Amino acid sequence: MSSLNQALRAALDHRQDLLAELSLERDALLQLHEAINQHLDLNTLLVYNDRSRGNSRIDREDSVYRAEDAALEDMIGHEWGLNYRVRGRHAGQDPLLFLDLRNARGWVKDHSAGKSVLNLFAYTCGVGLSAAAGGASEVCNLDFAEGNLAVGRENGQLNPQLPKMQFIQSDYFAAIRQLAGLPIIQRRHKLPSYPRLEQRQYDLVLLDPPAWAKSAFGTVDLLRDYQSLLKPALLTTADNGVLICCNNLAKVSMDDWREQVLRCAEKAGRPVRDWQVLTPGSDFPSMDQQPPLKTLILQL
Repeated sequence: MSSLNQALRAALDHRQDLLAELSLERDALLQLHEAINQHLDLNTLLVYNDRSRGNSRIDREDSVYRAEDAALEDMIGHEWGLNYRVRGRHAGQDPLLFLDLRNARGWVKDHSAGKSVLNLFAYTCGVGLSAAAGGASEVCNLDFAEGNLAVGRENGQLNPQLPKMQFIQSDYFAAIRQLAGLPIIQRRHKLPSYPRLEQRQYDLVLLDPPAWAKSAFGTVDLLRDYQSLLKPALLTTADNGVLICCNNLAKVSMDDWREQVLRCAEKAGRPVRDWQVLTPGSDFPSMDQQPPLKTLILQL
């Protein structure tokens, strides 16, 4: 077996990040597709989403890169007994379900019975769906993008046996500071309109922000200012509640980030009684034991 085939087999077995980083030419792409079919003993549909197009020297006009119509149809994926909308290609760059967060969704499903749950940066609401399936008394999904929440509503419809969830389209800072009872910071320019929310707390809160984003209300920066995200989330978590917080920056070590989180909780008057590290599944291995996605479960 060639070294390339060995590398491919390892990638298929462990779901490493290799494939996401490759910019494949036509023949290599077809060989990869054939190898995957043989390995899985399935006839899969090929969809190649290339983010390098702007700087790529490879001609992407070949029909191989456009995908068959059947490959681009809406499909249903399954995880932890739940149904999810799956699309081989859509308007956004990211997949409709981040697979490395699977263990967190499973944890929420197992620990949300009878609890009120707030899913921040909800994306397509997988965590909220898991909470509803776990018997949560209330589930609120909050995200800035209506397109994300639309898929979340669709996911809810794909699981009609579950109770209805709540969806709030809002900038994170505008919403979380209201929930935490903190003032919304007025900057130089007039703030855009935003939903008015009452101050309240939830039994279980999940905070899974993107690496960086900027709005009129504030800046999400996981490297330089995780505290501005974390403090209001802590204040929105009920006494004896649970806050699950995530950091997906590979350059940030778990030890450094954990200490930062624990210090922030102490300063915010919400000291952590106990904490647990939740690692991604074995299909997302980390050669240096520092997976890019870091998840802490905080008992307040």
